[in-house]
Amino acid sequence: MARIAEDLLLLLLDNADAQPRLDRSKLERALAAALILDLALDCRVRPALPDEPAPAGHLVALSGPVPMDPTVRPALALLQRQPISPAAAIARIRKHAEDDVLDQLLRTGQIHQIQLTAHRLRRNHYRWPAKNRGRVAVARSELLGALFEQRRPQPATAAVISVLYGVDGLDSVLTLNDAGVQAAATRADEIAAGGWADESDTAEVNLARTVADVVPALR
Repeated sequence: MARIAEDLLLLLLDNADAQPRLDRSKLERALAAALILDLALDCRVRPALPDEPAPAGHLVALSGPVPMDPTVRPALALLQRQPISPAAAIARIRKHAEDDVLDQLLRTGQIHQIQLTAHRLRRNHYRWPAKNRGRVAVARSELLGALFEQRRPQPATAAVISVLYGVDGLDSVLTLNDAGVQAAATRADEIAAGGWADESDTAEVNLARTVADVVPALR
């Protein structure tokens, strides 16, 4: 499951408008990065190692079965062609990332779509309210706990925070005063550095190392 990308989009839609409060460029790049990190958490992609022929800082796909979740398949297919830099991967994946994650949330019944405009020749606008706030409530609680209570974040939460930090988008899911903004940014920077990862857990370590390469490409 594209846990990271889904949690990220659910959080971005969790407002009175049921629409993301990020501009389109940041939204597309954030979701593209989240899909890459979903693959990293599943150990299907990682940064190139020093003794590999791939250029330093490039992402390398790892072998494994076809993912059950169709949302991550286009990103994996791109990464399987050849090693690619995080910036180039994000630029390619971003084109369809929002639609792919929205489609999956709609297919699985987590949100529903309300059409606001009906244009034939330009993009229409929609609202996407959650059908049940249970999942996003948990995601929000974990995010707040990691940012403001110094809790060790779960891997998906750490990735969501890191991606939002990378696109300067924490305020798109949180309502904060100036002190809160600074505190959230400081803690998010710590989380993006990867200290939360359990060194005995291969998936967590791989995710943290991939975050370290992907987040700078968002800036």
